[in-house]
Amino acid sequence: MSLKATLAKPYAHLVTTAVMRRAMDPTATQQAVLRALMGHGARTAFGRAHHLHEVRSMAELWQAVPLRDYEGFRPYIDRIVDGEEDVLWPGRPLYLCKTSGTTSGAKYIPITRHSLPNHIGSARRALLAYIAHSGRADFVDGRMIFLQGSPVLDRKGAIPMGRLSGIVANHVPAYLLRNRLPSMATNSIPDWETKVEAIVGETIGQDLRLISGIPAWVQMYFERLLARTGKATVKQVFPRFSLFVYGGVNYAPYRSRMEALIGGPVPGVELFPASEGFLAYQDRDPDDGLLLVLDNGILFGFVPMHGSDRRPRSIAEVELGTQYALVLYTNAGLWGYEIGDTVKFTSLVPPRIKVTGRTKHFTSAFGEHVIAEEVEGALKDAIGAVPCEVAEFTVAPQTAPAEGLPYHEWHIEFAAAPADMARFAAAVDQALQRRNPYYRDLIVGKVLRPLVLRALPRGSFVAWMRARGMNDAQSKVPRLANDRRYVDGLG
Repeated sequence: MSLKATLAKPYAHLVTTAVMRRAMDPTATQQAVLRALMGHGARTAFGRAHHLHEVRSMAELWQAVPLRDYEGFRPYIDRIVDGEEDVLWPGRPLYLCKTSGTTSGAKYIPITRHSLPNHIGSARRALLAYIAHSGRADFVDGRMIFLQGSPVLDRKGAIPMGRLSGIVANHVPAYLLRNRLPSMATNSIPDWETKVEAIVGETIGQDLRLISGIPAWVQMYFERLLARTGKATVKQVFPRFSLFVYGGVNYAPYRSRMEALIGGPVPGVELFPASEGFLAYQDRDPDDGLLLVLDNGILFGFVPMHGSDRRPRSIAEVELGTQYALVLYTNAGLWGYEIGDTVKFTSLVPPRIKVTGRTKHFTSAFGEHVIAEEVEGALKDAIGAVPCEVAEFTVAPQTAPAEGLPYHEWHIEFAAAPADMARFAAAVDQALQRRNPYYRDLIVGKVLRPLVLRALPRGSFVAWMRARGMNDAQSKVPRLANDRRYVDGLG
């Protein structure tokens, strides 16, 4: 083991201990964030309009600032793009982070000089937490690959603009530069599929030990790598590959396919990054949930998903097992921002969460309100009962079939299909009934018939995403919809 790996262990323990000390007093930690946010926010146009200089408590903040999604912030973003300063945060943003997801097209999320360290430092914390918890630091001696967006930035007005991962790629810490792949030239290739081929060429023959990216795109990289090398598994190409860092989606549906490509299980670290801020990361075992980043410029609000009370709850008011929609108040100038993700707590002290879905991604055409956590869990159960490898999937209702009762339609692209497709479909349906009693009641009451499974040819989802301009390292397949806008395009 090198000197770097040896020193990484006590350093990881030191940092992780300090983080955990603050996490063990979540209310005080978030109160400190509140005071810092109000001090800066009061000096902005938004702060003056909402009297942030008078806010002393979270209850006063909930009262002063109504909840907004991106459309509610768009007029402020437009003012920033037009060159106005001190709109949402003092000065001008360093960057505008471009992301998709609204009905009116792209979103542009500010990143300020105060919020940038949250994105970079929290990712570092996650790796240090892995070292401290596992005692393994060997990966720091090898090469690391980060599948991400292009670091070549455009401009929105006078402000540099790009994808989050591309922006962060311009701020790689010096201690990572020597070991980092791909090269800046390869990372700057705009076409994703061309870029993947170039990354394959650069990484063959390297001592690759850490790989990071959204599982679907890492899966594509692995498949291209094995096709180029003729090897059976990734472990045969990179025998010391020992850590997979991922985020953006639930890994469970991809696990069987990824482990088949890798040649067995590899330790993983799950992250919860977003354009709006780095929110949480895995600091212990996967089943423990993700540790909220409470001390790095983000104040969290939690709105219960069920019930009419839209008042956010503070970290001191949340309960285990309840589904909450996340609301953020950040040092990027987001105030009462509804990010669109739903979570539930697995631990209160320290606060750990599991991401359960998206507020706008659900299927409830018949009142069943099926969410991502349930379909992903049902698929995981079915794969355990009827072995197969799933590449991608999405679910939508069929409300007006040509004949028979309505149903849920699952479009699944298999990397290795189940031996008995009908048995697999039945296993998925039964697992979903166990997880969602409303869905079960609709099946038992013959309002719905059991799900219908459509097996898609390989490459269907990549082609679908390419056609929608989503063919990059940050784009994800929506798991659910309450209509057929996704599945009708899949054929």
